[in-house]
Amino acid sequence: MRVLVAPQEFKGSLTARAAAEAIAAGVRDAIPGAQIELLPLSDGGPGFLEALQTSIGGELVVVAAHDAIGRPSAASILMGSDGVAYVEAAQANALAHLLPGELAPLEASTFGVGELLRSAIAMGPAQIVVGVGGSASTDGGAGMAQALGARLLDAASRDIAPGGAALAALDRVEWVRPELPDVVVATDVTNPLLGPRGAASVFGPQKGASRTDVARLEAGLARFAEVIERDLGVDVRELPGAGAAGGLAAGLVAFLGARVASGFELVAASCGFAEKLAAADLVITGEGSFDEQSRQGKTTGRVINAAVKAGKPWLVLAGRTSTNAEHAHALGEVAGPSEDPMTQADDWLRRLAAKVVGERPREGG
Repeated sequence: MRVLVAPQEFKGSLTARAAAEAIAAGVRDAIPGAQIELLPLSDGGPGFLEALQTSIGGELVVVAAHDAIGRPSAASILMGSDGVAYVEAAQANALAHLLPGELAPLEASTFGVGELLRSAIAMGPAQIVVGVGGSASTDGGAGMAQALGARLLDAASRDIAPGGAALAALDRVEWVRPELPDVVVATDVTNPLLGPRGAASVFGPQKGASRTDVARLEAGLARFAEVIERDLGVDVRELPGAGAAGGLAAGLVAFLGARVASGFELVAASCGFAEKLAAADLVITGEGSFDEQSRQGKTTGRVINAAVKAGKPWLVLAGRTSTNAEHAHALGEVAGPSEDPMTQADDWLRRLAAKVVGERPREGG
């Protein structure tokens, strides 16, 4: 049996590669002779560089940056063998970098992402691809722009403070775009910047924002959109995907002239996903939390859709699942009621894979 193991990260517990290795170990436990292809995936969020380096090679360059609340940290840029610089925004402003007591939904900034971009530009790449997702900030990319030299000023000509709430005081933007290579934003989030499906309303609560905080962030992003349309001539209000990573995608489009593309399709094309799928007898994907939204554009859903289209049997293994899909299985199936699968998640995932695959009728050779 040929098994394609193609999960994304299990947020807060396993990288996509670690998840793939755990699932593969479980498959081998159940079917010792299985031929297994590991294919960790990402749609642009955490694990983006790992997935790409696995498929295209290249050099990881360690650079200095700041996290979402301004602490110095080290991050990496992948200088691909194709001459493209790949930036994972979450290396700088990931929500996963913050403890629950450190969440700062109103003040968290993308300044560190701008530092990553500054380092990437200095490498002289033919193109820069920025994977976005998993962010702790909702500042529309304002911090990113400031790190690159943009002036975001209030009515007294002072630089506005970090974070999305401070955008309400924005009076004008001073920015001359430098000469840049082509910039691509990799994301499969289609949310606009503003409104009930926008960055603040949908993703703000995940970053610790209260209902009052969400209203303040929405007002700040609305002011930001108004000013950048007036001063930069770019309207990002209704742009599909502009709300990704707390509006970082909108800022990349407005300040760097970036275009938005599918992160999953970019990674899938780079790693030969279609060819590996065609050769598989079974496809196993997974993520930390599998729900109805997973089927609507997320990596796991894209893998499922591709498997169905190709007529391949598929399974989803997840930390938890809130959907009734018969092919979806959660760690609770092998963990007892008093056990926490988040501890040693790789071992629990291996056990789940062995159980589910061992119970399946044999298909393929």
